[in-house]
Amino acid sequence: MPHSNIDPKTRKRARTLRRELTRAEREMWDLLRDLRPRGARFRRETPVGPYVADFAWLSARLIVEVDGDSHETDQGRAHDLRRDAFLRGQGFEVIRFDKHQVIDNPDYVFITLEKALAQFLMAEESP
Repeated sequence: MPHSNIDPKTRKRARTLRRELTRAEREMWDLLRDLRPRGARFRRETPVGPYVADFAWLSARLIVEVDGDSHETDQGRAHDLRRDAFLRGQGFEVIRFDKHQVIDNPDYVFITLEKALAQFLMAEESP
């Protein structure tokens, strides 16, 4: 008996994607892990319905996506619109970054994430 309503093909695809992170996804994962001591609990390549979210904090209903070149085509943009509408319908907020932002300007990405996640993060302790 399956333990969720996720299609086995989607689950298998997520497993494969976890093994094959892009450089930008690896760097984003490092940024998200830096927020872990403050309560952020992201998962990599997580199935959500028929889609696989790059990074999902399920209890906070947040998804972070790192967009590569395929997202810049008309077909890619149309797919993202359908996907984001589905995810919003499931109660998720989707935050998107271009892969070049993540690689070339990680400080900007980290500050943007901190602001977007502020309501869910614990305050940092003072020394």
